[in-house]
Amino acid sequence: MSMNSDNSSPVESAPGAVLYIFFGLIATGKSTLAQAWASRHALSYYNSDVVRKELAGLDATSKSPDAHGRGIYTPEFTARTYEQLRRRAETDLRQGRGVVLDASYTERAERERIVDLARSLGVEFHFVHCHCSDEVKRQRLARRSRDPEAVSDGRWEIYLRQRDKFQPPVELPASRLTVIDTAGPLPQLLEELERRMNTAAAAGAGVNTDRPY
Repeated sequence: MSMNSDNSSPVESAPGAVLYIFFGLIATGKSTLAQAWASRHALSYYNSDVVRKELAGLDATSKSPDAHGRGIYTPEFTARTYEQLRRRAETDLRQGRGVVLDASYTERAERERIVDLARSLGVEFHFVHCHCSDEVKRQRLARRSRDPEAVSDGRWEIYLRQRDKFQPPVELPASRLTVIDTAGPLPQLLEELERRMNTAAAAGAGVNTDRPY
């Protein structure tokens, strides 16, 4: 038995479940990799762009012209979005289901809230920091702008602002963090991530040879 995320009442822990957090800047390929990882391992999957638009009463593929820090992208609305991600993760984890969260998590405080949640439930957790070159990001953003089914509203100017605000995850221990360059083909990335996760689990330590900070 452990406490829930607000430490107000006891909850059943879910020792068999694992919480994966895929994070990074816009157009780093985190959503593609996160969704594929969730599908591969039959895990619940929650995307911050989808949840944000649900809270705003919008369709997932509807386009929001709001600039960074305005409309549904204000700090207050973003906080609501991340709180909803934690709630959904907690519900599934308490029922023994593994979860993948897919969001930027640019701020240390938001990452620490997720760590607190996992520890309060007694579940394993692992962060996957996705990154790639600016050239790859530009190519992905250009393709996304032409895709009517794209969920993210990410644009180059938003990426630049997000990059300036990003707080490197130096607070995370190596055993809980894998950093991966997502420029390669998805099948190759999945195999690499599988290998690195297995190696980290067997060694009890991280395998962060790609860490850019």
